[in-house]
Amino acid sequence: MRKSKYTLLYYIGLLAVLLCVSCDSKTVYSHYQSVALAGWEKNDVISFGTTPLEQQGTYQEKIGIRINGAFPFMALTLIVDQKVFPTLETHCDTLSCELINEDGNVMGEGISHYQYTFPLKTLTLQKNDSLSIHIRHDMKREILPGVSDIGIILEKE
Repeated sequence: MRKSKYTLLYYIGLLAVLLCVSCDSKTVYSHYQSVALAGWEKNDVISFGTTPLEQQGTYQEKIGIRINGAFPFMALTLIVDQKVFPTLETHCDTLSCELINEDGNVMGEGISHYQYTFPLKTLTLQKNDSLSIHIRHDMKREILPGVSDIGIILEKE
């Protein structure tokens, strides 16, 4: 009898923890796309498209970046073009992402691949608005090695 009581309490506690950490009601869109293994060419555009939003409100956009040890620079400059539908409002932003500090230490999370998240823009969007987002790098090299994934995260504030 005593063992089943503790087992039941264990499962209730585990369920409560899972419910608290598994749901992130703020994130409405999170998607990553892989970059070519040979390197990210300067004219290669990574594109994302959100589904129509269920609620109007203020949204925070973030850019996610994953790199590996082959990345040759301390920072990455991105150009982000986006269009809001159906209003056709356009935005063009340049984002400078510091990945490695002056001491040569990686500032991201990870061991052999490093994950970064950078805030991009805060947008006020209406119900049923959607976004078309295009990202390209603005680095001196035509082919940029070491970038494995680029992502977009959209959170409701």
